[in-house]
Amino acid sequence: MLETRNLHSGYGRVPVLRGINLQLRAGEILLVLGANGAGKSTLLRTIVGFIRPTSGSVHFDGADVSGRNPEELARRGLRLVLDGHRVFPNLTVADNIRLGAAMHGGRASFEQLAGPAFEMFPILREKLHDQARDLSGGQQQMVALAQAFASRPKVLLCDEPSLGLAQALVPQILSFLQEWAKSGTAVVIVEQQIGLAISIADKAIVIDRGEEKLSGRAAELRDDPRVQDIYMGDVR
Repeated sequence: MLETRNLHSGYGRVPVLRGINLQLRAGEILLVLGANGAGKSTLLRTIVGFIRPTSGSVHFDGADVSGRNPEELARRGLRLVLDGHRVFPNLTVADNIRLGAAMHGGRASFEQLAGPAFEMFPILREKLHDQARDLSGGQQQMVALAQAFASRPKVLLCDEPSLGLAQALVPQILSFLQEWAKSGTAVVIVEQQIGLAISIADKAIVIDRGEEKLSGRAAELRDDPRVQDIYMGDVR
């Protein structure tokens, strides 16, 4: 489904990633761990085409897609939800979600594509005709996830989905991603609140200064003292 092979990338002459290898199958959740500045967001942006690899490769659905543009990869089913509630502020909630549905390109109705997101986030149905800029940060994050859901991606990458959210909303967001994976979508999560995120993940990879330090089953890495040494956080 998704694989990186000895992936290197960075910004101009500044290297960030140094040889990242990961594999993800349909329905699996991969958690990417690392301290601030470790290269986690760079990894996601390289996978979806915002940053070109300097060497190594990205493979998606059996094809080498290294360096392809983000629009093409999104149409193929590789979707990134950025941190900071990136929505179209002057559009209504409904129109934001319709943009995702339009990318799907099928004949399914708006309700069919967005219905599961409304079940998880019922507040969005109440605010369908409100402009996204008038929503709270947490509600905007819900819109971003609903928009991505409506596009029916094969792989969803989430960069800090809990950023700026009230603590009470974080389990709800992660539960939504877990249910999504059960439907067959592969999910990659970069998340600082790893105590919650690691509990829903199947796999985890730990990046330190752009290098892959640890990888394996999430349940095993949860109690590995090396994770805390690298991450400098509490995973319990």
